[in-house]
Amino acid sequence: MTTYNFKSFILFSVLLVAFASCGKQKKSETAIKEEVLPDNIVEMSSDQVKLADIKTGLIELRSLSGTLKVSGVVAAAPQNMAMVSMPLGGFVKSTSLMPGNSVFKGQALAVIENSEFIDIQQNYLEAKSKLEYAEADYNRQNELYKNDVSSQKNMQLVASEYKSRKVQLRSLEQKLSIIGINPNKLNENTISKSITLVSPISGYVKTVNVNIGKSVSATDVLFEIVNTSKLFLQLTLFEKDADKVSSGQKIRFFINNESEQHMALIYQTAKSVDSDKTYKVYASVQGTCKNVLPGMYVNAIIEATTNKVTSVPSESIVSFEDKDYIFVFERNKQESGKPFTEYQLIQVKKGVTDEGYTEITFPDNFNFKAAKVVVKGAYNLLSAKKNAGEMAC
Repeated sequence: MTTYNFKSFILFSVLLVAFASCGKQKKSETAIKEEVLPDNIVEMSSDQVKLADIKTGLIELRSLSGTLKVSGVVAAAPQNMAMVSMPLGGFVKSTSLMPGNSVFKGQALAVIENSEFIDIQQNYLEAKSKLEYAEADYNRQNELYKNDVSSQKNMQLVASEYKSRKVQLRSLEQKLSIIGINPNKLNENTISKSITLVSPISGYVKTVNVNIGKSVSATDVLFEIVNTSKLFLQLTLFEKDADKVSSGQKIRFFINNESEQHMALIYQTAKSVDSDKTYKVYASVQGTCKNVLPGMYVNAIIEATTNKVTSVPSESIVSFEDKDYIFVFERNKQESGKPFTEYQLIQVKKGVTDEGYTEITFPDNFNFKAAKVVVKGAYNLLSAKKNAGEMAC
């Protein structure tokens, strides 16, 4: 509710009583026929208008922005998070990382030992050698077959063996790639019992679940790596507020009850409402925020912008019996040679408030373009309305 100067109001009320008393004195001297005003009209003399400091202005079309207070969490995109495991498992030979360390893509995280690594390398080199022989035999038998020296059956057997060796070598190449060995660099002199586990992305180490000598399996998560350069917010709104947000709106958010303000920008809204009647909104964090990390709880304020709406200064709106009203200039007139002004009381509905202005909705058929609204002294008019029975003077 709009506040106003209390002393001015007291003075105005006292003068209202004075104007009322002069009316009683005149009635004792002469009978004056009083005008009956409609219930929604307030009448003031020019002196009362000056005393109440009544000012009028036009109703404006303005772009107002309201705010929505919501909560959510900080998250990282799937491509910016990595759970690092060791295919085939093994024993941890060495690692030097601690949670919080920064890493770059391809950096060594740990060295893992496993005798199965040796077996796969051995099988690959043997399969490669056998493929070379099978390929040479295939080429030889093919020439003999063309010259009708070898039978078709013998040619088919050799071709089948050659294709089988190619498939075997190809599958072993893929196994080597999975555990981090380059098949093109493998030979009988480079067989190793250990494999270096490397980071698949750049970021920082969130979790370390290993120590030297620990036995790990293929399903164990050894490290969690998070890239914090591109974080986003997952915010939860109530269903009723779904139409108040859209892509491109700005968000101010805070973490851990800190006073530092961070900024985000909505890039996507959910296409459906969840079973608990909530609505998800996603916003990308703007700039670099060193203390903002995935999983943190946030409180956010969404600046809910609107199109241009009819609005008046917030102090123009008065409230009475849980309803909102404004006063508009009705007409100037003369009574007994004295100037008077009438103001009409109109019920309105309030919308968002921003920078001292409030959105209002008028009754049907109200011409707001031609109306002059009381922008100052509205509560003095409301007081006069309540005391209308004592104002005839």
